[in-house]
Amino acid sequence: MSFTVLIPARLASTRLPNKPLADIAGEPMVVRVAERAERSAAAQVLVATDAPEIVAACSAHGVRALLTRADHASGSDRLAEACEQLGLAGDDVVVNVQGDEPLIDPALIDAVAGLLPKKPAAQMGTAAHAIESIAEFTNPNVVKVVTDAQGLALTFSRAPLPWWRDGFAGGITQLPTAPAPLRHIGIYSYRAAFLRAFPALPPAPLEQCEALEQLRALWHGHRIAVHVTDTAPGPGVDTPEDLARVQRLWTQGRKGA
Repeated sequence: MSFTVLIPARLASTRLPNKPLADIAGEPMVVRVAERAERSAAAQVLVATDAPEIVAACSAHGVRALLTRADHASGSDRLAEACEQLGLAGDDVVVNVQGDEPLIDPALIDAVAGLLPKKPAAQMGTAAHAIESIAEFTNPNVVKVVTDAQGLALTFSRAPLPWWRDGFAGGITQLPTAPAPLRHIGIYSYRAAFLRAFPALPPAPLEQCEALEQLRALWHGHRIAVHVTDTAPGPGVDTPEDLARVQRLWTQGRKGA
């Protein structure tokens, strides 16, 4: 199966300024992400950015980059423009790999890309893994997903899901087992035609309430296939502390392995 990996990257970041250019073992973080993505089965890997500095950094390390408009509201808007620049056909599969995931598993990229050919009813694909602690289950920064019998998402939420009515009557002291709770992993695949159309969909009230953009697709009747992996992803980078952690992993030679 042929697919394209697009990595959205912008310089503006409130918690970690110039995050895509942060150094990880001598290379910018966005380059490290692209290098991991290039180990997948993708036909091409490109960075989509609003910053000439990021284009230059990518070019210096042999990574293709597209300069997009600076006024995009989200990463999916930026990738929609990148699809237009590349002239991708409507049925082409695009995988959105976040630019702050330098330890992403190439096999996870392949698995999420492979969802759409297997799930013709879905316009998007994503991933999840089992939640193993109550702290993670109750953390609103951990997004939960529940699926149907076909592996298609029913909903996403920051709230504890599924809600075990009888088991939680005296408080959350153990995790539900059927179905087991799943943590959403922020990687997406799209059919290119849907990705181009997605930014024009009106924002959904539930999306705005939960601050979860993927709920817009479900609100408008589109389906999202979910790959459940046995392996939790390596840490992403949102803060200086996250960056220091990832830098230590690279220095130790683990590189997410």
